[in-house]
Amino acid sequence: MSQNALVHLAVEGRTATVTLDSPHNRNALSRQLVTELAERLEAADADPGVLVVVLRSADRVFCSGADLSEASGGSMTQGTQAIVDLQRFIVGMSKPVVGRVAGPVRAGGIGLVAACDIVVASDEASFALTEVKLGLTPAVISLTVLPRLSSRDAAYTFLTGEAFGGAEAARMGLVTESVAAEALDTRVAALCESLCTGAAQGLRETKALLARDLLDRIDSQRADMAALSARLFGSDEAKEAMTAFLSRGK
Repeated sequence: MSQNALVHLAVEGRTATVTLDSPHNRNALSRQLVTELAERLEAADADPGVLVVVLRSADRVFCSGADLSEASGGSMTQGTQAIVDLQRFIVGMSKPVVGRVAGPVRAGGIGLVAACDIVVASDEASFALTEVKLGLTPAVISLTVLPRLSSRDAAYTFLTGEAFGGAEAARMGLVTESVAAEALDTRVAALCESLCTGAAQGLRETKALLARDLLDRIDSQRADMAALSARLFGSDEAKEAMTAFLSRGK
């Protein structure tokens, strides 16, 4: 694995941990990070000794969404398709994926959270679907996010772009549960221990059963949502908003 890798894979016992580690852009979904994340997840899924996969971040920020420095400078056609593929792969993996969320998650990062089977968030975590602020819409991540939310919660979070915490995310169904920050790792470890008592075939077939409808949704809508997202990223309004946002961060 390269010293410049942005995603790491570690296996301990029957649990594989995939860690996002791109602090310079708050784990934004750059081409490199998305490619490496897919590769690490594929390796974990192919490992016969692994029963459970944990998806987490090295630092407090889980994921800041699309890499706006890339998105503002060229076509996002391939990028939006890659994010759809990544979500679909997580949903379709043969092993349950547990998301561990300690801090902020924004925009496209919420699609990763929604694709996980079980998610434990810290009470200090925060979530926001900020696309509307940039002239965008959560198109590709709607494939996994909308099935987790009620129509009222979806309308509020998608249209306002306002941030909400871990407890509210749990109430909405975006995450499974929210715990105190100091209890996060203990709870994730206990959950993985419980999952590892399942037989490999039982976990695989049960996950496939649970994922069937969501996979059908992704497959039927993926082309339209990827095209919509790419079109909006390429619009003058969005490019202007993204450029202004990046300028504020300098």
